[in-house]
Amino acid sequence: MMSGSEPGGAGGRPQQGAGREEFERLVSADADGIEEQRIEAALRPKKLDDFVGQERVREQLSLVLHSALRRGRTPDHVLLSGGPGLGKTTLAMIIAAELGQPLRISSGPAIERAGDLAAVLSTLAEGEVLFLDEIHGATTRAGMLPGPLRDRFGFVAHMDFYEPAELEVIVRRSAKLLDVEIADDAAAEVAGRSRGTPRIANRLLRRVRDYAEVRADGVITKESARAALALYEVDERGLDRLDRSVLESLMRKFGGGPVGLSTLAVSVGEEPETVEVVAEPFLVRQGLLARTPRGRVATAAAWAHLGLAQPPTAPLAGTLFEVDEDAGRPE
Repeated sequence: MMSGSEPGGAGGRPQQGAGREEFERLVSADADGIEEQRIEAALRPKKLDDFVGQERVREQLSLVLHSALRRGRTPDHVLLSGGPGLGKTTLAMIIAAELGQPLRISSGPAIERAGDLAAVLSTLAEGEVLFLDEIHGATTRAGMLPGPLRDRFGFVAHMDFYEPAELEVIVRRSAKLLDVEIADDAAAEVAGRSRGTPRIANRLLRRVRDYAEVRADGVITKESARAALALYEVDERGLDRLDRSVLESLMRKFGGGPVGLSTLAVSVGEEPETVEVVAEPFLVRQGLLARTPRGRVATAAAWAHLGLAQPPTAPLAGTLFEVDEDAGRPE
């Protein structure tokens, strides 16, 4: 049995009613809609040797699978954690293919009672691979799974964000599968704005392809890639309208902070959960925003990125504290 756990990361999904951005963001790491899932499936690598990135996870998983095959045994249960769009479902499909077995896919939220899981397990064929996506259910991190459940997994791996060079390889491979010509510097341009996430890289590639086909000669050059991404408001570091709106409000309206989450969310017309779950993780990871005990603070890198002069009175964030000053008290 395989399981995937998705902590919030590059555009994690807020709960229902958390704002309109979850359906609109080009740089969201979630796969929304049947059509996108269909296209994504066509671009997935089918073999472990073709899987780009996650080198340590690939090597470890290869040993687990091939040693099990040599012994004629079923491999240990596998737990994969990491943000959405990093390849957990792809690895589940590859595991089934490497073992020569069919794959059954379900999800944690769909299994509400013990009887639901028993119903799934009782219908599995001998050797069939079961992939339970989002096994954490109501939790947000693999480490928050109950200990007895975690201990059932003989192989546990965490999926990291990808390096730009790895994403370039993915972009070029996807372009070939989509039958579109792309220059190397154009692939680098797309990769650099993909927030370390293959799913986002493939989505940006498709939008850049559309631009090249409609407004150019069909070949994706660096110039056409930059023009397309500017049109879709994805800047050089992968920030989109919501990300920049949060930073600009923090700096222009509040002098760089500190400011509470609820106040910041109101200033950009979003729900607090949308700002906290959708925008903040990437901004923090990029070193553009800090969470401190007194509130959200714009870093010097944020002022520089948006080309704004940092006033002498602006706070300097030296240490990042994961403390939400708004929790449990009114604004």
